[in-house]
Amino acid sequence: MEGAYDDRDGKIWLDGKLVEWRDAQVHVLTHALHYASSVFEGERAYNGKIFLGHEHSERLHFSAGELDFQIPFTADEIDAAKEAVLTANGFTNAYVRAVAWRGAGPDMGVASSRNPVRLAIAAWEWGNYYGDAKMKGAKLDIAKWKRPSPETIPVHAKAAGLYMICTMSKHAAEAKGCSDALFMDYRGYVAEATGANIFFVKDGEVHTPDADCFLNGLTRQTVIGMLKERQIKVHERHIMPEEMEGFEQCWLTGTAAEVTPVGQIGDYNFEVGAMTKEIAGAYEKLVRS
Repeated sequence: MEGAYDDRDGKIWLDGKLVEWRDAQVHVLTHALHYASSVFEGERAYNGKIFLGHEHSERLHFSAGELDFQIPFTADEIDAAKEAVLTANGFTNAYVRAVAWRGAGPDMGVASSRNPVRLAIAAWEWGNYYGDAKMKGAKLDIAKWKRPSPETIPVHAKAAGLYMICTMSKHAAEAKGCSDALFMDYRGYVAEATGANIFFVKDGEVHTPDADCFLNGLTRQTVIGMLKERQIKVHERHIMPEEMEGFEQCWLTGTAAEVTPVGQIGDYNFEVGAMTKEIAGAYEKLVRS
């Protein structure tokens, strides 16, 4: 499937029913468009099955609760809707996007408790998020923005507003010939990329930032479990930027990114080593099992 995302053939699930792709529209005075009252999930289907689909549906509900609204469909109903979208579009391998938001209604200020909560689910075929970097290793810029303190915003929600600095940072990175950007957090510790968590390897052990101020990704949790099953020690901890000089390998994890090796971050270089390749290969097998 190619072309602009608003001009394609297919079906999108919107507020309880499948509609034609081009008819899945919202009004310009939709609250989420003005005040970022929106949460979403990114998921992948492999061989007709969405990996951790129910966990994604539950997290969508959690994120909505963090933004003080309730989705008018249960997690099981969302699961069924996602399956309906895949079937209607004839997809077996696809990216699935569920998004819930405060729509247009009687309120058009910061407060919007009287406005309806809406839900849409779309799917499309999508290859490697980082293109050929999946094989040779991605190159990352270091973002000028920082991940915010939990005192300032609901940092563990997968909320649209949290991605504003991600868009700007990724644009800046791409302008420099990079695939993505790495954030530090508000304290100066290594945090995550714009849409993926990060892992490092040193002396046969793995180090990953403690997810205390950013999204603890489902892929991140899956990969940590895989490492522990292999008796590989995993350190979830605060990591200073200068520590990157001593790390040997690095990879990113995320539903879109899957497991993508990193070859360079700023002035720091990493090899696409045996552990990175093993985990990337094992993840590919797991999601298709």
